[in-house]
Amino acid sequence: MNRLGYLPIALVLAALAATPFFVASNSVLNFIVFVLIITLTAQGWNLLGGVGGQSSFGHAAFFGTGAYVSAILQARFGVNAWAALAIAIAFGAVVGWIIGFLSFRAGLRGSYFALVTLAFAEVLRILANATGFTGGAAGLLLKLDIGFWNMQFSSRAAFLWLALGFVGIGLIISQRIANSRFGAQLVAVRENEDAARALGVDVLAVKLKAITVSAALTAAAGCLYLQYFLYIDANIAYGLWISVEALLAPMVGGRGLVLGPIIGAFTLHGLGEATKLLAGRVPGIDLTIYGVVLVLVVAFAPGGVLGLLQKLGLRRRPRPVPQLKGAE
Repeated sequence: MNRLGYLPIALVLAALAATPFFVASNSVLNFIVFVLIITLTAQGWNLLGGVGGQSSFGHAAFFGTGAYVSAILQARFGVNAWAALAIAIAFGAVVGWIIGFLSFRAGLRGSYFALVTLAFAEVLRILANATGFTGGAAGLLLKLDIGFWNMQFSSRAAFLWLALGFVGIGLIISQRIANSRFGAQLVAVRENEDAARALGVDVLAVKLKAITVSAALTAAAGCLYLQYFLYIDANIAYGLWISVEALLAPMVGGRGLVLGPIIGAFTLHGLGEATKLLAGRVPGIDLTIYGVVLVLVVAFAPGGVLGLLQKLGLRRRPRPVPQLKGAE
């Protein structure tokens, strides 16, 4: 196992964990918590769409399932928040497996798979919006009851560390997959499914495993969103916005790279917040910045921010001086 790959992960996690000791602003802590939730969602997408090459436009289906299952269990049945979290993640994984089985068994890939995932997310949004058990259009509101067992904290720093813990788990899972046989199989499937199948790779099983893990991570992000804001409705949980966030962050940070989602999420939202401060609260200005950044990345840095940094680093390395054979 290449343990050096975990060093950048440890440094990033340590830097973010230390932030509350140096920053007292609630606005900054709120920003970091929200970006960490987006990062966890993007980590789920990156495993399936970045490493596995199965681009999804409907990761809101998993995000919303995690959020709604956790909310229903707590609000309707009084289930403990931590138990509800575990059950919601399992539900999200099952939904991912079902969508994957129906899609991959039918041979869908590329844009067809992307559109099917978008359709599933939209169907779930409509059902959640029209069903009384989910709160309908009014959504579900959790009672404010600060306490560890309710996963509600008086300090924003405590929730930041909780969200960072989940992101850390996502980073470790991503790094382990990158160093594993399963990761190699995912890359093989991404590059050429027919060639991978010819080499003995069970393409369907690999894809199903990828979408299941991806959905579980994204469902966990939905649970964290619910616990932080204590409210969820269909347009938030299953809205197109979260699917867009899920795919934008890895593309900007570095699609298929372990640290790509977290770099991309902080880059996008950091630029968005900086633009709001400079240009004022102009409606949609952050979305405009997202669009401009995406166009620039696609045009000039298809490998994302990390890919661009790697290229610049390679260019700056001195080339070895050629040696003549036989020279003393």
